[in-house]
Amino acid sequence: MKILMLNAPFLDRYSKSSRSPAVTKSGTIYFPLWLSYAAGVLDKAGHELKILDAPAKCLTKEETLKWITDFNPMLVVIDTSTPSISSDLGFAKLLKAALPKAKTCLVGTHASACVCEILPEKAEYIDFIARHEYDYTLPEVAEAIEGKRALADVLGISYCENNALKENADRPYIEDLDALPFVSEVYKKYLDIRDYFYAHVSYPTVSIFSSRGCPSKCFYCMYSQVMFGKAYRKRSAKNLYDECAYITKNFPEVKEILIDDDNFAVDQKNVQEFCDLMIKGKVRLKWVVQCRVTLEYDTMVLMRKAGCRLVVVGYESGSQKVLDGMHKGITLEQSLKFNEAAKKAGMRVHGCFMVGNPGETKETMNETLEFSKKLHMDTVQYFPLIVYPGTEAYEWAKRKKYITARSYDEWLTHEGMHNCVISTPEVSNNELVNFCNYARKEFYLRPSYFFMKICECLTNKDDLIRTWKSFKIFKQYLFKKTGDR
Repeated sequence: MKILMLNAPFLDRYSKSSRSPAVTKSGTIYFPLWLSYAAGVLDKAGHELKILDAPAKCLTKEETLKWITDFNPMLVVIDTSTPSISSDLGFAKLLKAALPKAKTCLVGTHASACVCEILPEKAEYIDFIARHEYDYTLPEVAEAIEGKRALADVLGISYCENNALKENADRPYIEDLDALPFVSEVYKKYLDIRDYFYAHVSYPTVSIFSSRGCPSKCFYCMYSQVMFGKAYRKRSAKNLYDECAYITKNFPEVKEILIDDDNFAVDQKNVQEFCDLMIKGKVRLKWVVQCRVTLEYDTMVLMRKAGCRLVVVGYESGSQKVLDGMHKGITLEQSLKFNEAAKKAGMRVHGCFMVGNPGETKETMNETLEFSKKLHMDTVQYFPLIVYPGTEAYEWAKRKKYITARSYDEWLTHEGMHNCVISTPEVSNNELVNFCNYARKEFYLRPSYFFMKICECLTNKDDLIRTWKSFKIFKQYLFKKTGDR
């Protein structure tokens, strides 16, 4: 069967696969990760596939529609996100008019969380919603379209029958992640990796995942609450090493691998085994990972030896009260100890902070800024809390009547940047945004930071290219007046 995996046209360079989808100030644009993982399963099943990432290619609706009608697929799988959902649905309607025999299937965070807002009202042009983790759902949907399987037997889908909403039981989460095809093989076959850029990673790169699910309880995270659940599942060290070796051999232009899941280092024994394999296998390619502040010094030293250049860490707040309110499960003392260990291990750090969680005040935000300036970090980001349907944070904000947006379109500014859609009695949405702009300047415009970056760029060509590419885009926001959005 001809199947199209589609990131529908919306805003140019819009990162739908991000944890917080937007057009980023740093120029970052994510790979269409989940479409690509699912495409690997469909490819293995023998389907004729294409992946079209319209925002990455900066395609218009007209250009995208022509491209699709030329391919003439029987099934179009459309990724969704909260800020783009109106546009995603509008494009699905256009597509159905152009190809009435094609079946449309929505996937992704927003569609999974908001089935009842979409069906049965949009059933005229939305045939299915594949909820949550959909890698093994789509081949069964294809079989149902071909008449080889009853729709009622396909776990994890929602659809309409006789104008009535049908919601089949959830599909169990994938236990054996090693059984999934390498997503880098999908990139090689179906995408141009030069379309994608991460500000904290050397360009060009490829992005992969080492695990799914999360044992933590952070109340804002849509990955664990909407897509992949709380049950932590990891790839074996050998399987992850084999993909890194594959990337080294098949992508000679790649400068660095991004292991982008939050929980790479949950099982530190597995991490150490992976590092040993990288060292023994002499895989020279550098890599970047996401991790928590529970990562231990001995593991960091081994990671550094195995090629890890930088860790991305969610410190989130400089207030213990706020950390507790968001159920982060870490302490300020742990963050400080982690940062010292990273510095000692020679590991670079990209720190992530957010404001607007329960208990946030102007005083706690200033505590966060001062705390961040104490840490030895290569780069940093400050964001207001963005609440998404399906998360505890969204239900909290909705229950408290803190959401200021009148529609999902307002989750972004007109330029496609993140828009703060919550105001609390303590801090308004404008104050949250203005603080992030102010904190960014306070951190980056310090003489000590300038000196550090100049030294790095003079001694490392990759740092110079990455930093310059980010700065060209980022400077317009860095030098804005504090009150500008």
